[in-house]
Amino acid sequence: MDNKKDNKMLKKNLILALIVILLAVAPLFLRKNAEFGGADDKAKEAISHIDTNYKPWFSPIWTPPSGEIASLLFALQAAIGAGFIGYYFGYAKGKKTIVKSEEI
Repeated sequence: MDNKKDNKMLKKNLILALIVILLAVAPLFLRKNAEFGGADDKAKEAISHIDTNYKPWFSPIWTPPSGEIASLLFALQAAIGAGFIGYYFGYAKGKKTIVKSEEI
């Protein structure tokens, strides 16, 4: 019976993985020659459209030397955050499993 449950879980995970990949890749094919800029650029455009005399309150302490380094830092930040979230869920599941095994 465990084998059936494992196969069902594997099938479900594969379907979910394919959906995630499709969601990540589909915009690249749906929008030809599109620029996928960040929210900061959109906000800057919107503010300057509303008020042409707008002056920023402060300037960045450090600006990355290139867009590639900025992307690297963003990806690193996302990876660290995903690592913490994954660790928490793994820890919580392990703790729950230990509590269940102690009850038996």
